[in-house]
Amino acid sequence: MRLSVNVDHVATLRNARGGSFPCPVAAARLAIDSGADGVTVHLREDRRHIRDRDLERIAAEVPARLNFEMAATAEMVGIALRLRPPACCLVPEKRQELTTEGGLDVLRAAPDLGEAVRRLAGAGIEVSIFIEADPAQIAAAAQLGAQAVELHTGAYADAAPEARGPHLARLRSGAAAARAAGLLCHAGHGLAYDSLGPIAAMPEVAEVSIGHFLIGQSVFEGMPAVIRRMKAIIAAERGG
Repeated sequence: MRLSVNVDHVATLRNARGGSFPCPVAAARLAIDSGADGVTVHLREDRRHIRDRDLERIAAEVPARLNFEMAATAEMVGIALRLRPPACCLVPEKRQELTTEGGLDVLRAAPDLGEAVRRLAGAGIEVSIFIEADPAQIAAAAQLGAQAVELHTGAYADAAPEARGPHLARLRSGAAAARAAGLLCHAGHGLAYDSLGPIAAMPEVAEVSIGHFLIGQSVFEGMPAVIRRMKAIIAAERGG
């Protein structure tokens, strides 16, 4: 299982005061040097955290698997086709949301989603769609031609530990459905030390993307220590 570190909130901290510090490009380099397997960034329409230049520099300067989270808009597809990251994850986006609030509704998506998948995949980019762990959504993602799905783990991660069982069962079923549909399965949103293990234990899940908790906990422990601990959790669940 790969651990992809989302460095968006390093940019959030920089933008709160202006200037160039802390630098999300430096954070991406440190993440890889500390054992992360990839870097995730979400370039939003309003550029509230990651900016175009951040994305361009990470793509050009950081030797890592870059996962570009993006809305399925003509602007973002154009940026992805210019930079050609290894992977793109298509996500829902609303200006008023603090963070992504749920998965894309592939069943009711506009034709733009299918067109984005076709253009990105045609350029050799691995295309993932961020969805709920719903078999119908998973089947629809496969029909569109996506190579992967990223299962939304937010409801599971946000629930009290004693209430996580039903959410976890749904995620397990979704991961199995993704494999049955011939899709790669990724997972992410809200994961932390106490919620990562059960996700890492799912053999179908090939990658987790973690940002807010990892960057926040790094204030107290340092990014290398947080990444080492998360990699240890994954290794303990995957047997190596």
